[in-house]
Amino acid sequence: MTAFLDNVLNGLALGAVYALVALGFVVIFKASGVLSFAHGSLLLLGGYLTAVLHDDLGFLGALAVAIATTAAVAGALDRFLLQPVGMDPRAAHVQTIVTIGIDIVLLTDLARRIGGDLLTLGDPWGDSVTTLGPVTVADSRLAAIAVSAVVIGGVFALFRFTAWGLSLRAAAEDLEAAALMGVRLSRVRAVAWCLAGALAALAAVFLAAFPAPGLERSTGQIALNAFPAAILGGMASPPGALAGSLLIGLTEALVVGYQSDLHVLGEGFGDVAPYAVMVLVLLVRPTGLFGGKGAARV
Repeated sequence: MTAFLDNVLNGLALGAVYALVALGFVVIFKASGVLSFAHGSLLLLGGYLTAVLHDDLGFLGALAVAIATTAAVAGALDRFLLQPVGMDPRAAHVQTIVTIGIDIVLLTDLARRIGGDLLTLGDPWGDSVTTLGPVTVADSRLAAIAVSAVVIGGVFALFRFTAWGLSLRAAAEDLEAAALMGVRLSRVRAVAWCLAGALAALAAVFLAAFPAPGLERSTGQIALNAFPAAILGGMASPPGALAGSLLIGLTEALVVGYQSDLHVLGEGFGDVAPYAVMVLVLLVRPTGLFGGKGAARV
């Protein structure tokens, strides 16, 4: 039972971090219909900046600079590389392909800079742990749950109570109709990309924190585990992204925790478990857990 509770708590923490990344996928898709495959490289960029700056600026200062810089880079990528392709909804497929090229370029450069090193981000939790009854959990996991809950709550409030959130929901329903009603799509897209970049940079801190060994050049690939979470919940549904992320996080943690009992499925099945869950759910609900007819754009 102790092992089960430990796996569940780790799964919730992992799912909370995945939710930060998955929300980035969702806000970009809602604003423009683009599936951003550059998200992994943006996550790695945020983590790299935090790692190289924390000695000079301290952890919080480095994290603030990393979040702001990653947000600005994400916004610039959309403004100067994607929007020139066209704002028409039919251009979204071309823009999606462009994000693959962007991801390759950014990941190649960041991998060259990181090399074979393991970078520490200087987070204040270190390798400390907390005992909760029979369960011992890393403080970084508890911080991931708490920080993610606050940030996700703030993002949901942004969707619900701001003019930008209303514009985003209008754009998600119909880009052309929203433009005709006076919604400035370029501004909606810019804020969506900046927000997604900021969330990715924040997620990098927890993905590289203990018990992970640190930030390495393959850390950005972990963002791909949040992609099935976004698909699973419904690409146009922020609540779906949260639910899907928690489900994917729990699945991954439980599969890894009970790997010895699941050896018949092959070693390393935890790496493909998120995609297996996604396929099984989509066979029953092709639009995702919270997806509606509007999500059929993908």
